[in-house]
Amino acid sequence: MPSVVTMLKRIPCVSAFYMPRGVRTYIRIRQAGGALRRDFTKPTGRCVNISDINVQINEQIRDREVRVIGAEGEQLGIMSAQEAQKLAHDAELDLVKIAPTANPPVVKIIDFSKYRYELKRREKEQKKKQRVIEVKEVRLSPNIDTNDLNTKMGAARKFLEKGNKVKVNLRFRGREMTRMMQSRYILDDFAKELSDISQVDKPSKAEGRSLVIILSPKKTV
Repeated sequence: MPSVVTMLKRIPCVSAFYMPRGVRTYIRIRQAGGALRRDFTKPTGRCVNISDINVQINEQIRDREVRVIGAEGEQLGIMSAQEAQKLAHDAELDLVKIAPTANPPVVKIIDFSKYRYELKRREKEQKKKQRVIEVKEVRLSPNIDTNDLNTKMGAARKFLEKGNKVKVNLRFRGREMTRMMQSRYILDDFAKELSDISQVDKPSKAEGRSLVIILSPKKTV
């Protein structure tokens, strides 16, 4: 009968090695760029994909000494990585390096699947709390009439109320370029009308054929 390694090597895109370890048998498989670990001690087996998290687990931890935290959060002291792996093995759990930069590194005996789930849950919560600020643009012309100007101000106000910055672009064409500096007041008046909810983030300046000013939402105390 062919060995387990021989049978695994016949599977396309799979390279593996067979490693007896007491009552637990591990097969490490690398497929499609992801490292997987299957624990055959459980009836259905357990595959853990560690390619999406930059963390060392089990035999990947090769430090001379590590500080070990038990499954219940208790401090188990400083010991060799091999001793820590044996404790995790006896508890039928994983050894996960949770503080690689500490001296010595800190490892924890834990179910890696649950650990990874918790990390991803926290990451999603942080992303929800993060607010992406966009810079919206409002374009004006030197000869804009009052109605159009009010419409542009209304649009800018909505952007600011949503927490976005507003770039007001006063565009000049042809002979209008000769009156660029004289038209700066349009931007100043625009900013003044929105001063109740905004502040000048960047004062008006020339950019090519345009004068621009950037407004940001007023910070609330």
